[in-house]
Amino acid sequence: MKKKLALIITLIVFIIPIPVYYKDGGSVAYKAVLYEIIKYHRLDRQSDTGYKTGLEIKVLGKTVFNK
Repeated sequence: MKKKLALIITLIVFIIPIPVYYKDGGSVAYKAVLYEIIKYHRLDRQSDTGYKTGLEIKVLGKTVFNK
């Protein structure tokens, strides 16, 4: 029973993300041990709108989605 409880707690720690807020115009990264999701909202003077926006998803350190 204790092994199952320890396994469940370990999995929860690996899956629950911690938000990290960047001071670059509003980007937010949600980081967990197994994955990372980054919502970009950076200041960009070369862009027409003044911001560069996008989304990037990494699983085990490898990018699986980038837009």
